[in-house]
Order: sequence, then structure tokens, then C-alpha cells
Amino acid sequence: MFTIDTRPFEANLRQAEANVSKDLALKKQAEANLAKDVAQSKYGEVQAKRYRTLVEQGVVSREQYDQIQSNAESLKATVEADRAAIHSADESIKVDQAAADSAKLELAYCYIRSPIDGRAGQRLVDIGNIVSPGGSGTGSANSSSNAAPASNSLLVIERLDPIYADFTISQNDLANVQQQMRAGTLKTEVRLPDATDPIAGQLTFLDSAVQNTTGQVNLRATVPNSDHRFWPGRFVNIRLVLSTIHGAVLVPATAPQMSAKGSYVYVVKQDSTAEQRQVTLGQRQGDLIVVEQGVSPGDQVVINGQVGVTPGGKVRIEQARDANQTSGETKQ
Repeated sequence: MFTIDTRPFEANLRQAEANVSKDLALKKQAEANLAKDVAQSKYGEVQAKRYRTLVEQGVVSREQYDQIQSNAESLKATVEADRAAIHSADESIKVDQAAADSAKLELAYCYIRSPIDGRAGQRLVDIGNIVSPGGSGTGSANSSSNAAPASNSLLVIERLDPIYADFTISQNDLANVQQQMRAGTLKTEVRLPDATDPIAGQLTFLDSAVQNTTGQVNLRATVPNSDHRFWPGRFVNIRLVLSTIHGAVLVPATAPQMSAKGSYVYVVKQDSTAEQRQVTLGQRQGDLIVVEQGVSPGDQVVINGQVGVTPGGKVRIEQARDANQTSGETKQ
């Protein structure tokens, strides 16, 4: 995405690599010296042994033997010095190699790559802007573009597929949600406000605490988005499916009314008279609402004009006039 000026970091890397090469050459020379001095030291030991025998036999003088023995000891010391030089070269190589690795890492930081696959947003800096770690960017003298914004961001990458949909639930529903999560049956349905077909997603995050100010709990659904239907930041409608009620009775949300005794609806009996029934309501499903108790499948329910309906009064049944009304709904 971005490349920071690499020249000073490349120079540091070349210097560090040169130091490593120099250390390797010194080690190679020390190893060659060691091989030569080991051979000479072995020869000196053999010669010292021979002269010791000769001096015992009286063939050579003690002075000559002492000189040969001293030379052998000197050769041994040289061998130890060569070994120390090799060890010192190894330590220098480690230090300079670490400096070279650090220089490579700093050079790699000059190339800023996206950690995820996604879509890039607006570029927040231009060529020539000066940026600093954890600080704001400023326009440089040789830059023809505007100064970089006072933030730590250079560019925003949004992952589109899959995409996250964040939503909240009331803390009153938290226990039920946790129970269904343990059972592994939670599903989500996400759709755009202007769309009718939802996309199934998976609940992948439940916040660790309830928000003190609102009593809400944050959740997140992960939704496939290969066609890029959903867009970051856009509002969506999310339904968290805890369970599925088979054979549920639904009526238009306008049908139930409220009284001092609770919710009720007017049901049209066989003789076209209205009967008031207390009902227990469930969740709302769009323009419909679930009736858990009080209405049976096949009952005809008054969906508007309830103000003019009285218990036991006659009602006139009208057929639906358009495709949006269900046949069998009743009006006064």
C-alpha cells in the first residue's frame, strides 16, 4: 500500500552486511593460521622429544635442548592464540549478523502491506508527506500535496467478505441468548432495509459485559457477502433467531387492542357477530404478530375499525381488495 523512503535503511543494511563479511574473512584467516600453527606445534613437540633423548645420551648439549623445548612451548601458545582469535571472530559475527537482521527488519517496515483482504478507502496521506510512528503527518517542503491529517491512520481497509454486522439486545434477553448459545442453535438473519430476502449469518461475538448506561449487550454476526450487497457502515435489519415456532398463529399487528385486562382481539363467529377474546402475544414478525393464546388457526379476526365493534354486534365481512391483504381478513 505504501513505501517509506528506503535509502537510509538500505545503507544501514549494506554497512551491517559488510561488517559480517569482514568478520567472516577474519575468521577464515584465523582458521588458516590455526591449521598452520597446529602443524608447526606438532613438529615442535616431536623435535623436543627427540632432543630430550639426545641430551640424555650426551649427543647434544642441554642448551640446545632448552632452545628446542622453548620453541615448542611458543608454538603451543600460538595455537591457543589462534583458537582465541577464531572465538572472537565468531562473537563478532554474531553481533554483526544481529545488526544485519535488525537492518533487514527496519527495511521491511518501509513496505506497508495490508494484513487482510478488503477494499481500500480514501488515502489519508500523499507522496512526500512526512509520517512518524504514533504521531501526525505533515507536508514536506518538496510535496505538492496537502499536509497529512493529524492522525495515526494512513489508509483504512474494510473487509467485505465476510462482513460483520454489529447489533445489541436488552439485558433481559441475555439469559435466553446464553442458553441457546450453549445449545449451539443460534442463527441470525440480516437484510437491508429496502430488501425482502435476508441473508443467514452466524453469531460470532457476545460482549463480556452489559453497558451500564443503556442496559444493552453488544453482539456481532458474521455474514457472507460475496456479492458485496452489504457495505461497511450501512444500517441493516438483524434478527437473532433463538427458536422456531412451528404452526404459529399470526395476525396483522393492527388487530390486537389494549384494555385494562390486557391485549384482546375481536373474532367473527359463524353468525357474523363479534366476540372479544383476551390474547397472549408473542414476537412481532414484520407486519404480523404471534398470538400464543386466545386465537386458533382458521379464526377470522377484525383487523381495522375496532372502535365501532361491540361484543355480540354484527360485522360485515369484506374480501381483500389487493394482493397485500389476505383473503378471509375481516373489516367492519
